[in-house]
Amino acid sequence: MATKKTTSKTKRSFFQKLKTFIWKATLWFFGLSTLSVIVFKWVPIPITPLMITRAIDQKLDGEEMICSHDWEPLENISPNLQKAVIASEDGNFLKHNGFDFEAMQKAFKNNNKGKKLKGGSTISQQTAKNVFLWQGRSYIRKGLEAYFTVLIELIWGKERIMEVYLNSIEMGNGVYGAQAASEHWFKKDASALTPFQAAGIAAILPNPRKFKATNSSSYIERRKSKIVRVMRYVGSIEY
Repeated sequence: MATKKTTSKTKRSFFQKLKTFIWKATLWFFGLSTLSVIVFKWVPIPITPLMITRAIDQKLDGEEMICSHDWEPLENISPNLQKAVIASEDGNFLKHNGFDFEAMQKAFKNNNKGKKLKGGSTISQQTAKNVFLWQGRSYIRKGLEAYFTVLIELIWGKERIMEVYLNSIEMGNGVYGAQAASEHWFKKDASALTPFQAAGIAAILPNPRKFKATNSSSYIERRKSKIVRVMRYVGSIEY
């Protein structure tokens, strides 16, 4: 009997410790994640998980590690590029609260019909993923992406989200952010991008390591033209 009681107490003690650990870990996660979002509301993001992953992949493949990344305030980035990514990636960016459920539903229907897999992620969701999370598809990562999306929408606001997005996303092989992309593709500052040049950068975002913003394929040229047309309807951007 004593052995059974001792075993029962040991089990209760283990589960109590596990429960306490999970509770503390959860509190730490919410605290640190909220703090990091608050800090990055003002502090430029120096590096992202994707940059680290790409650098490791390059090293393992025996290639030169390339990471071109120059942070620029939003006022130094051409409004043409802001309009281009809205036209290309997230037409309702200025209207939604982080999630475009209509776009998600449309993407879900298209994917179920056997068409080319297409996501419905907003600029806010992409920013949350690029800055705070790893690449890949899993329910855990998507859940965390939704969590961080809500946080940055509440704490950062649209202007800061756009600024971080345009400074952090991959815009070429080892090229991150608007300034580095503008110099890489067009030999100019991000502030001087023309509508067609901005559309060229936005057009390659589905796969910036495969596609080129200059000397582009016919597919990318068609995307550029479509983006330029849609940009006319974006209008002035007011955050």
